[in-house]
Amino acid sequence: MRSAALFSPSSMRERHYKDLGLSVEVVTTSQRLSELTADYDRLYQAANVNLPFQLHEWHVAWWNAFASTSLKIRDRLLFHVVRSAADGCIAIVPLVLSERPGRGPIKIGTLALIGTDPYITELRKPTIVPGCEAKVGDAVQRSLAKESDWDWAHWTGFGEDFERGLGRGGSLEPMEPSLDYVLDLAPTWDEFRGNLKRNIRESVRHCYNSLKRDGISLEFTVARSGEELKSALDSFVRLHAARAGLEDTVAHPDRFAAASTRAFLYDVCQRLAARDIVRVFLLKLSGEIVAARIGFEINDSLYLYYSGYDPNWRKYSVMTTLVTEAIKYAIDRKLKTVNLSAGTDVSKTRWGARPVPFAEAMQLRPRLRSQLASKLYQTAMTADRNHPVVRLLVRALPRRNWSPS
Repeated sequence: MRSAALFSPSSMRERHYKDLGLSVEVVTTSQRLSELTADYDRLYQAANVNLPFQLHEWHVAWWNAFASTSLKIRDRLLFHVVRSAADGCIAIVPLVLSERPGRGPIKIGTLALIGTDPYITELRKPTIVPGCEAKVGDAVQRSLAKESDWDWAHWTGFGEDFERGLGRGGSLEPMEPSLDYVLDLAPTWDEFRGNLKRNIRESVRHCYNSLKRDGISLEFTVARSGEELKSALDSFVRLHAARAGLEDTVAHPDRFAAASTRAFLYDVCQRLAARDIVRVFLLKLSGEIVAARIGFEINDSLYLYYSGYDPNWRKYSVMTTLVTEAIKYAIDRKLKTVNLSAGTDVSKTRWGARPVPFAEAMQLRPRLRSQLASKLYQTAMTADRNHPVVRLLVRALPRRNWSPS
């Protein structure tokens, strides 16, 4: 874990936009990021946060684990905290500036919301109080106009009003949106099950009947804190890797094969456990843990994160059973939704989850330097890698290395 940079008043940039009634604090140090608890707490309720990837604990843990200060890539915090005099904090736009190469007089600077990792942070979005999106986008684009080091930005998870305000600083080029799948819950399991399609109802019934037929006892447990949580995460990591090792079914990479991603997982779950947000759902058959899935209970929603299972028990469809038990748990907790996470596959669509589009767009800065930098970058990423000029560009504009270590 990196040591936090010292914060001093001179390291803080604050900009005022009187016509909007807003001020923008540009957070540039890890120490100042750690001090934003009160602002995040206000937005937790005011913006009805329901994704773990929007939380203070996630952002702090991610920066500690993954921020790069190498000669190849240098990351810099550029969080925009937007406040109004009447209401206090109304938005946090958690931007990170990545410079390639990390040292030297000539750099290409790219902006993105925190979480540019190999699918550890599944969804990234700014956190904005409803009704404030347009003026927040306007304030952020004005502030970014005063930052000299970025050439283009990758925006994700924004709404139309935010896009309209942001677009005054340069047009946004839309990309194919990603899809998040959300289940709307009923007050009771019986009512929820009655609204399911016939095929998933039969699948769930078969899961439980097959266990009963073979005399296998079922136990569902939820780990939330302390040593119980640590042990459950150990089981999850083992089962997630076991599932990733299967070759005769849909491929699911081991997202936590690298030591850095495993360390992040334990760190962020310990942080979130202090606020009773993390859940690790475990399915035991005949006393043996055979399936695990991480969840995050946030406001009135349960977000289901990565999972894993023992291939020796796959004939019993243990992941279907575990998801069923997690949904029952959410209904018992009187939650309104279960988020099945991003990505389209049958394990989500068969439950009848509604797709929620997550907008994505690129914004190229309207200046000659940035336009030239964009052309160089595209050449480095797409042209013949054997060409000597392209090889030089690739070395100068490297990608991150996420290989296991």
